[in-house]
This record gives sequence, structure tokens and C-alpha cells, in this order.
Amino acid sequence: MSEYKPTIGLEVHAELKTLTKMFCSCKNDPDERRPNTNVCPVCLAHPGALPVANGDAVRRILKLGTALGAKLADESRFDRKNYFYPDLPKGYQISQYQHPLVEAGVLELPARSGGPSGKKVRITRVHLEEDAARSQHEKGATLVDYNRSGVPLMELVTEPDMNSSSEAKEFAEELQLILKYLGISDADMEKGQMRVEANISISKVDGKLGTKVEVKNINSFKAVERAIEYELKRQEEVLEGGEKVKQETRGWDDTHQKTVSQRSKENAHDYRYFPEPDLPPMKLSEVKEFSPEALRSELPELPNQKRTRFRKEYGIDGDKLEIFVHDKKLSEFFEQAVSEADKWTGETDPKKVIELTANYLTSDLVGILKEVGLSMEEIKVTPENFGELIKMIVNKEVSSRGAKDILKMMVDPVTGAGDDPHEIAQREGFLQTSDAGELENIVKAVMTAYDAAVQDYRGGKEASLQFLIGQAMREAKAQKIGANPDTLKEIFLKNL
Repeated sequence: MSEYKPTIGLEVHAELKTLTKMFCSCKNDPDERRPNTNVCPVCLAHPGALPVANGDAVRRILKLGTALGAKLADESRFDRKNYFYPDLPKGYQISQYQHPLVEAGVLELPARSGGPSGKKVRITRVHLEEDAARSQHEKGATLVDYNRSGVPLMELVTEPDMNSSSEAKEFAEELQLILKYLGISDADMEKGQMRVEANISISKVDGKLGTKVEVKNINSFKAVERAIEYELKRQEEVLEGGEKVKQETRGWDDTHQKTVSQRSKENAHDYRYFPEPDLPPMKLSEVKEFSPEALRSELPELPNQKRTRFRKEYGIDGDKLEIFVHDKKLSEFFEQAVSEADKWTGETDPKKVIELTANYLTSDLVGILKEVGLSMEEIKVTPENFGELIKMIVNKEVSSRGAKDILKMMVDPVTGAGDDPHEIAQREGFLQTSDAGELENIVKAVMTAYDAAVQDYRGGKEASLQFLIGQAMREAKAQKIGANPDTLKEIFLKNL
């Protein structure tokens, strides 16, 4: 075990899902492929063009603060953060420094498999700023696309409460989920809509904090874990070599799986912050839709709340639970399908219905969707028809194998129209017959036709029984008679 204690804090940027940019009326469209299309004098910093704050962006940050149990500002303002890059046409960025919208919240990491509550990571602040343009380097030149310049950007800063790369990864994943649940941001890391920076230091156990190094250019959850692991090991080697860790900004090189030095770390005074003269302070308490009551009324069920409820109501945990928590559409589909159980009669076991529904959704349906390249939004299968299929399995109207084939037909992108599973079962011969006499006749006919296999089984060759069952299944399908392999096995064993 290492004698060094890791201390980790994160800074997370996420582009907000608003109709327009932060300080102008240009369209906020991350999918626009034509460069420099969604631009205007304000986001291109033409002389005399004045910014106007996007109220919807402000509301979204306050909504996040409410979800995190944070302190919402009564009054807030914007500041100028001065530094020059080609992707900031003004030569400064409108951000927030001394008066952020949100302070002092908490994000609780998910508890695992019904265990104790996860670690609570303190949120220092959440503030608003404008995103920079997108640079593209090629053939010795840098091209700049200003479509992204001025897009509303959230920055969330944590306290240094995490002590491992896995905790940092879990935090980033959970924050992404919350942003999606709230509808604040799509937070797609592959598209650059969410970016993570890690502040990392190590120190002797029970000693004072070590020197902080900031790592940028982290563009995936795996990279969060790998970058932190690499940097922890690098800093330990520096200290073991008798040297001191330098405070600096390093970048994560995903190709070579290592951090590389970029520049010495700037301090706040290097940016020469001062109040933005073109934007007046915002008196948030005077805006009705920004009141705590109004914001709380907008909150949906959050990821950890869903985990708790699914464990309690459905007894679902582990990997299946995380699949449902990470896919809202799938979890909604699951609950609607299970609710069909209330309409069923007979001695249906609710626990069995829940278990089968969860298994067929998280394993079979998810697998089929990956195979055919479709999403839950694109298929025509309804929760009612899916629930009917589960009912047929529970009532032994179709076999497990037959149910999987029926589900594929229901989803099929060419022929599948979400058809009624009972109709498919009848049409394709999957319905299991209730006439034992018909199955008895098929078994006897197969035993007569394949006497050698019968003798092999009686001589101790167990595999011959599966061969006989397969032949009986084929004959039953040819006769449009539903047959369950387990039922056929019982009849064969009786006759053998």
C-alpha cells in the first residue's frame, strides 16, 4: 500500500441545451456542420455590439443548484476574464468570479448493490460563462469555427473530496446523469459537450496537502480514470526521487496514455478579473421563476432517487439497476410493461413477472437493439405488447426460446411493426399446445423414426435425448403445434 494519500478535485464544463447563445440571439446548435454560420456582431465581438444575458441559461444553472441542495445566489453578476486566444474574438471571456449563481452544494455518489450510501462530494460553486470557438489545426494553419463561440457554458467546481480515480470517474458519470435528467445539457463527451479537468495532488498520510497539478484535455470517463492514475504515479515517482512536484497545467495525451506539461499554473490575478461593464448585476430574488419553490417544482426524479425506488418497489439492483438508471426511456418502458401485470388474472407471481421483464429488457431487447442499430425511440414495440409477451412466458403459452424469437420479429427494422406477440406466435407456430395427446403422438412418431437414437439413449448416451427433442420440436413446428422443450422432455422420459 502506498504511503501517499491522493487528493482530487474536479472542474467540469458542460454546454447548456438552450435555444440561443449566452449573450446574443444566435442559434445554439451543436450539430451545425457549416462553419461560422450561427454568428452575429455580438459573438464575433464587433465594436459597439452589446451582450444581453440569456435568462434560460441562468434558470438552468439555478435548477442544477436546487437539485444539488446548494445555496442559490440572491444577487449575481458577470465578470471579464482577460486572456487572448484566437478562439475568443473579444480577447476576454465573460464569466463569473466573485458572485457565482450557485455555491455549497453536495453530490452523493451512488451506493453499490444496496450497500451504504456513497461518498458525498462537496460542490464549491457552479457558474455561467460563454464557450470559446472551436479550433481545427491542419497543414501548418489553425482554422477557427465561431459557431460554438458564445454558447452557454456551465462550470462546476468541487472541493478536493475524492481520493481515488474511481471516485472521480463515478462523480463525472453521476453528474452527467443529473444534467441529462434535468434536461440542462446532453453532456455528450464525444461531442465535447462535457469536459473534465482534474486537480490532483498527493501527500504523506496525515500530512498537509501536496502541490496541486491540473490535468486538462480529458474527453471520456475512461480517460478520467487513466489520467488520474498516471498523474498519481508520476507525482509519487517525483517525490521518491527527492524532487518537488511543480504546480502546473498538464494535458492528457490519450494516444500515449500520459500527461504532458503545458504551462505553469495561472492564478486568478493573472486573468485580471473585473466586473463586466456591459451587463448589470442580476437581482435573482426578484424573478418569480427563479424562486426556490418554482425551481423545486420543476425537479424530476433524480438518479439516486430512482435507485432507491427501484430497489424498494421492484427488488432490482446491481448491473440491471444501473442499466435502467442510465437509460430513462428503457426504465419508463419497463415500468409501463410491468404495470400490465395488474390486468392479468390467474396465479401470476408478481416477482416472477418483474424478474422476467427486467431480464428480457436489459439482456434480450438491449442486445437486439445493438444488433440492428436501433434505439428505444425508434422501435414500434409498445410496453403493452411487451407485457403481453411476458404474460405468455409466465403462463407457458410460449417457451423461453420461442419468446426470444418472437421479440426479434417484433423489433425487426424491416418487417417488425411491434405486432401483437400472440398473433406472431400463432402465425409462426410458437404457441404451445394444451393437447397433450398431439405431443404424445409426435414423440412416438419421432421415437419410431429415430430408433437408433432411442437405443443410444437407453445405452447411456445422454446427448441423444436432446437430438430427439430437437426432431420433435421441428415436427411440431411443421404441424403448427406449439411445443415446449421441457414438456417434450417429460413425455420422452416417460416413453423411454
